[in-house]
Amino acid sequence: MMGALSAVFWGVVVLSLLVFVHEGGHYLAARACGVRVTEFFLGMPCRFKLSHKSRDHGTEVGVTPILLGGYTRICGMENPTDELLGEALMAVQRAGRVSVADVASQIGCDAERACGLLATLADWAAVRPFYDPALGELAGQSDWPASFETLRRDAGLLTEYDRGHDFSQAGTTDYGEPRDPGMSAGEFLAHERGRTYLGCGFWRRCAMLLAGPAVNLLVALVVVTGSLMVMGVQVASNEPVVGSVFAGSFAEAAGLEAGDRITAVDGDAVSAYDELVAAIRPYLETGTDFSLGYERNGVPHETTVDLEDGQGAEYLGITNQAYTYYPSLGQAIRSAVAYGGLVAGYAVKLIVPTHTMEVLGQSSSVVGISVMASEAASAGIPTLAFFIGAISMSLGFMNLLPIPPLDGGKILIEIVQAVSRRQVSARAQSIVSYVGIAFFLLIFVMSMRNDIVNFVIGG
Repeated sequence: MMGALSAVFWGVVVLSLLVFVHEGGHYLAARACGVRVTEFFLGMPCRFKLSHKSRDHGTEVGVTPILLGGYTRICGMENPTDELLGEALMAVQRAGRVSVADVASQIGCDAERACGLLATLADWAAVRPFYDPALGELAGQSDWPASFETLRRDAGLLTEYDRGHDFSQAGTTDYGEPRDPGMSAGEFLAHERGRTYLGCGFWRRCAMLLAGPAVNLLVALVVVTGSLMVMGVQVASNEPVVGSVFAGSFAEAAGLEAGDRITAVDGDAVSAYDELVAAIRPYLETGTDFSLGYERNGVPHETTVDLEDGQGAEYLGITNQAYTYYPSLGQAIRSAVAYGGLVAGYAVKLIVPTHTMEVLGQSSSVVGISVMASEAASAGIPTLAFFIGAISMSLGFMNLLPIPPLDGGKILIEIVQAVSRRQVSARAQSIVSYVGIAFFLLIFVMSMRNDIVNFVIGG
């Protein structure tokens, strides 16, 4: 029971931390690009939360009790094409606070369509939902309220989510106050759209999408490098000293023990482990008995390795000793980069049909990751840090795969749109995303099966 609780605890800690870091990359990039961000949370969306709303840029930052990751609400990630969007925005501006039914009547559409338009504008942080307690409406409810209202805007029409807003200026209007923007519906819609993801050019969109995986990879590089310098690296020694003896092996039968220094093979002196390996190979291949000279606690001994006559053997049954080498900063960085290359190659193989099943057979789900996180934590902070860095690296490279709905898939869609100079329809994006989700569902099922076999049945 304690082992299971430990696995759950460390799995939640590690995965939530890394997803939060990932989302933090998207958040920082969006803010740098001048895009509105309404929420940035540790934990998944939930009605109950502990948060603080920034006075500088309006973003609500906090934590929810569902600690299974994190999320960032960047305004305008969808791609609406409804020609009545500008008219719906102006209807709210003229009234200050208006019901969905009144908007539908003013712009000549049904209430369902009007609600969709206002929901899009709320996603842009161009208007906001108004929850009326008299109607039993509460912020955080699962459906939209009956009415929407204007946001607080300064003299330059900037909202709390826009960089450089100044509500001390004359001409500032508060929430729910009518406001004539002094421009046409199309112009005002373009003004609002320009402060969303949709209003950014190709390069800024790609920068926002790349930022999440990039931060994961940067964190991984720093953490893995630091961990290697603190933990050191186990390096095999070339001294002809026995590191361990396999149970039931020829070496055990010959009486060899860990710490013995091999000095001769059938009378020929050896002074290095690779010389020892080369010297015994012919005997192992032909199944010929041979003698070993060795020292134990400084005292010389000799023994005979009795092989099965005429039958080749794969190994003697010993390993060489290993020592801990502490790399310099430069060496640790190179090792971390090399490790990253291996992880990247592993991720790429996942989408190569000839290697997909091979990779899936070695993959682990959140269950396995949780168990390994618990084991790493019990081994000490440096080991846990290295594990976190390794998972962060995997998360970063996995998110770069060109499969929607991953960041790499979204970048691929942006590239297709930039090359074709046409928007990929929402329907086409949904279909591709469903295919991607089905693929990752397969990964999850296969990985879960591996974890059940390795940690439940095998454990």
